[in-house]
Amino acid sequence: MSKDTHIDRDLDLSNANRGVWLVKVPKYVAERWEKAPGEMEVGKLKITKPSGQKAQVALTLSTAILNLNEPGQESIPKDHRLDVSTVTQQTLGVFSHAVPTVVDPVVPETEKLYLEGKIVQKLECRPYADTCYMKLKLESIRKASVPTRQVKQLDRVVQSYKPVSDHKNNIEYMERKKAEGKKARDDKDSVLEMLFAAFEKHQYYNIKDLVKITKQPITYLKEILKEVCNYNLKNPHKNMWELKPEYRHYKQESTETEVKKGSDDDDD
Repeated sequence: MSKDTHIDRDLDLSNANRGVWLVKVPKYVAERWEKAPGEMEVGKLKITKPSGQKAQVALTLSTAILNLNEPGQESIPKDHRLDVSTVTQQTLGVFSHAVPTVVDPVVPETEKLYLEGKIVQKLECRPYADTCYMKLKLESIRKASVPTRQVKQLDRVVQSYKPVSDHKNNIEYMERKKAEGKKARDDKDSVLEMLFAAFEKHQYYNIKDLVKITKQPITYLKEILKEVCNYNLKNPHKNMWELKPEYRHYKQESTETEVKKGSDDDDD
């Protein structure tokens, strides 16, 4: 973390003793207030305190806010009550952050932080269960029940639903499979001869090189390799095939046999 992540700033505490209300309003009210211009009156609060009772708070939305309806949008309730609860177990504050809009090169103005006040009461804004609210609630339930994806029957060809060309890796895989399928299985003895001839040149081979040399299907080739070869699982020749000990000197043995046969012929 860089040392400039947290910068020390002065905090203005001139409003530290001011009491502030924390009001929770319905989503439809918040959306209308966000759309409203800065100079528009959004509503009025009415506070009454009957003798011997708690203060009662009511909110009446302005006509201008109610008229911010979009086409096809349901009307929202005009009158609301605010349930009040006192904050005693928590210390909550409201802060603001001011950023200078004009940079003065002579007297530069820095960013400022303000404590706007301490929250003393929480208020929950609730609509009355009148006809307008019930229609709004019913519409919200209907919208929530509509599935996000629907099946539609198409009466004509839609270009966007046409299949795209196959992926390159799929094409290469299919070509590889076709090429392998065309490889005819040679006689086992012929394959062994090719393998022994190859292992006379090198002691270790990987399966890809043996497939190229013998031109046999990989599954068929592995069956033969398991009979005459060992598969290395450890370094330095990991994942490579090597002739089993009993097959490593077959060339020398066959030569000796030919010599013996020749000597027998000479005796004759």
